Amino acid sequence: MDATFATGKELQKMDPVFGQLSFDDHEQIVFCNDKDTGLKAIIGIHNSVMGPALGGTRMWNYNTEWEALNDVLRLSRGMTFKSAITGLNIGGGKAVIIGDAKTQKTPELMRKFGEFVHSLSGRYITAEDVGMETKDMDTVRDVTPYVTGISEERGGSGNPSPVTAYGVYLGMKAAAKSQFGSDVLDGKKVLVQGIGHVGETLVEYLTKEGAKVTITDINEEKLYQVASKYNAAIYTGEDLYTADVDIYAPCAMGATINDNTVDKIKAKVIAGAANNQLADENVHGARLQERGILYAPDFLINAGGIINVYAELANYGKAEIMSKTENIYNTTLEIIDFAAKNNITTHKAALTIAQNRIDARKIENAAKK
Repeated sequence: MDATFATGKELQKMDPVFGQLSFDDHEQIVFCNDKDTGLKAIIGIHNSVMGPALGGTRMWNYNTEWEALNDVLRLSRGMTFKSAITGLNIGGGKAVIIGDAKTQKTPELMRKFGEFVHSLSGRYITAEDVGMETKDMDTVRDVTPYVTGISEERGGSGNPSPVTAYGVYLGMKAAAKSQFGSDVLDGKKVLVQGIGHVGETLVEYLTKEGAKVTITDINEEKLYQVASKYNAAIYTGEDLYTADVDIYAPCAMGATINDNTVDKIKAKVIAGAANNQLADENVHGARLQERGILYAPDFLINAGGIINVYAELANYGKAEIMSKTENIYNTTLEIIDFAAKNNITTHKAALTIAQNRIDARKIENAAKK
């Protein structure tokens, strides 16, 4: 086939890894397969300039292997910038396990995954993500030391979700201050999409401050449970992106801001926990800016989780975890200011500052050789 006339999908098949737009100079991609346990996983190591790659493992029932590959590439790249913008001396990596976490996850599968992680000799350190629990990280710890987010009983930092939610809440307040003139969320209408571990805790923070919270989730049982617990409204409209709210908080899967949604959004602030919220960070970031919608970069404000698990590697305690997480508020304001002064999107501003730190460390590393 003549590549000149090939479609995007055809090119993708010709170059299934390096040809992905999300590949973005990844250092290493590891495909893990085990017939006995049914494990099918992909580990992505994006960048190790700042240190070993650290990032969670996500178990999700992907429609295709292509979808799983693209997800791990986007996620591991995001981890590089998340750690850099937060000031952590750690690189970016991520892992995905293909399958239904509710029905296919077993201790044997998790141990086998841990063995694959161990085979990388510390280049990648795993942690908890969607579809994972602290007990799963404990199982991985049985076969490798290269895991964080293990239970406090085993000397770990425990579930990172509450700290992630706290950082998102503070990032949201900073964005509100810039957009509305005050960081007080009392009376503000907030739509939280996705009420898993992080989303529910965010709802708790917002409710305590007096925000008018509306929630949505694919899990109806959890939806009604959380609505009852926090007296939150359940979104019942046809299209949640057209909801009449002040703040939209995506806390489920990524790419909810895309060609189909970006012009519908009525919220004036987007601040949530989901990774890779912009389907195309350049196109959709610019469109939000044109529409006067302030986007709090996801990899900045959801960094509380990585701060929490990094504590196990850097040997600092709860007080420093919370102090570093609280700094997300100030960093968010700095990013918004930098974007305005340089007439660029907030996403581009955050990437630029993170990349500058990585570049500086690369020069330092080269000088040491």
